Amino acid sequence: MQEAKWLLEGNDFFSKEGAFVKWYDSKFFLLIHNGKKFHGELVEDGSESQKLVIKINHRVFELKRKGDLDALISSLGLDKPKVRKLKELHSPMPGRVIQIFVSIGDEVSIGDNLLSLEAMKMENILKAEGIGKVKSIQIAGGDVVDKGAVLIEFE
Repeated sequence: MQEAKWLLEGNDFFSKEGAFVKWYDSKFFLLIHNGKKFHGELVEDGSESQKLVIKINHRVFELKRKGDLDALISSLGLDKPKVRKLKELHSPMPGRVIQIFVSIGDEVSIGDNLLSLEAMKMENILKAEGIGKVKSIQIAGGDVVDKGAVLIEFE
């Protein structure tokens, strides 16, 4: 029997035995693999891109069928997400700086909290949209800033 190549949760998964799937309707199914039965639910159907998100026993799994194109994309390094290098953080709105979460010399990654800015009586947490090292902080807690003002510079 031909070996099927799949990615399960981002890891290679090979099945020589195969699996049997019995569909109850368009969303619920019974999976039989190596004699064991599992009841499942289709959460997301991305069959055009050979990807499925399924739930089995209250756990969610992402399945993706591997093909020759996937190997080529991986060998070219095109499967790695592009990460933006930060240069400056500009104020997206006028407001008052409440708290600064980073210090000079800190390394920041995507999603890290940088500072808290109050605008129209609402607190907004500004997060890193790339990676970088804090070079200088142009503001202090309590400062009032205009839209577009440079708040933090990165190396």
